[in-house]
Amino acid sequence: MTATPREKVFAAIRSRMPKTDIAAREAAVAARLAHPHANLIPARGQGDDHHRIAVFSKYMEDVGGTVEVLDDINDVPQAVAAYLRQHNLPAAIRHGADPTLSTLPWHRAAQLEVEEGRARDSDKASLSMAFAGAAESGTVILVSGADNPTTLNFLPEAHIVVLKIGDLHASYEEAWTKLRAVYGPGNMPRTVNMISGPSRTADIEQTIVRPAHGPKDMHVIIIR
Repeated sequence: MTATPREKVFAAIRSRMPKTDIAAREAAVAARLAHPHANLIPARGQGDDHHRIAVFSKYMEDVGGTVEVLDDINDVPQAVAAYLRQHNLPAAIRHGADPTLSTLPWHRAAQLEVEEGRARDSDKASLSMAFAGAAESGTVILVSGADNPTTLNFLPEAHIVVLKIGDLHASYEEAWTKLRAVYGPGNMPRTVNMISGPSRTADIEQTIVRPAHGPKDMHVIIIR
């Protein structure tokens, strides 16, 4: 039976691999995964809540995103409504089944139309709850699922993300540690999106263009 191109590629790879015990290699990989080693972590994100917010905000704003800090998560509805007005967007927002977002006092923004579910082509703005944030680069980390569908991250014109201060870490490594703790060994969400600002590109003549493959505006609401 003639080998397929795929089988030929894998056979060539195997022929160049060290002739060591497969079981030993598998055990080494399992041990490394069970006890991951911390990489070199930039010091810039380390510090108290005030410092992490300042560093996160700087890097998010440097790439065209905006940041707002609230003391009370129940003020999110009014903040969302105000953001939409300021950007001349319809008074409508869509979010997933995230329990925190679903139970917010949306009646405080009486003119705001709030819908739940995956993003639609007609949506102009969406709202997500961040799984975590990395201050070192101004990045929000979102995981897929019914609570926060990935379509909300990419289809609408504007993407608003709520990030609790307790989930704003200094580095990516801390966020991945949380991910492992929440999902357990060997488990991962289908998608993990790390987003650092609005969608943009400079591929054509080194000129910044927004959007490229996602929202042209991004707003992060940090709950302190």
